[in-house]
Amino acid sequence: MRLLTLRTAEGTKAVRQDGDTLTEIDGFSDVGALLKDPAWETIAAAAKGATHPLEGADLDAVVPAPGKIICVGHNYRNHIKEMGREVPEYPTLFAKYAESLIGPNDDLALPQESDTVDWESELAVVIGKTGRRISEADAADHIAGYAVLNDVSMRDYQFRTIQWLQGKTWEK
Repeated sequence: MRLLTLRTAEGTKAVRQDGDTLTEIDGFSDVGALLKDPAWETIAAAAKGATHPLEGADLDAVVPAPGKIICVGHNYRNHIKEMGREVPEYPTLFAKYAESLIGPNDDLALPQESDTVDWESELAVVIGKTGRRISEADAADHIAGYAVLNDVSMRDYQFRTIQWLQGKTWEK
C-alpha cells in the first residue's frame, strides 16, 4: 500500500495511492498523523474518501512534520572507500530539521551562501510504531514503509567543523 500526503485548497490530507488515483483517508491531515493511530493500516486500506488524480497532484513530504529525522552518514562502503576513508566502527549519526523537507515535485531552493551544494539519493525508513531499546529481531515490526530522500548538503559548510549540522540542515 502506498501512502502520500496531498496538498489541497483545504490543507494537507493523507491519501492512499491506487494506480493513478489518490483516495483521501478521512480524518488525517497527513501520513504522520495517520501513523499515530495503531490501526493505521486497516484505516488506510478501507479509506473511501474523496479522490484526486495522481497526475498534477501537489504532494508534500510523506511525513511533513516528523518528530525526528535521524540520518546515517558514511553508510555506503564503496563510497567511503572512494573518498579514501576508513569504514567507521560505529554509525555516523546526524539529524535534520523537519523544515528542510519538501515534496517530491517541489523546487529546491539552492542556498546562495554556498558554491558546493551536493546531493545524495537516500533510503528513508518511515517508523510507524514507537519503541525504545528494540531488539534487532523486532525492528522490522516498527517500520511503516520506505521513501526516497534527496539529501542535499552544502559541503563547504558541512566540513568547517567535525559537526555536520551546518551543511546538512538548511531550510527549504
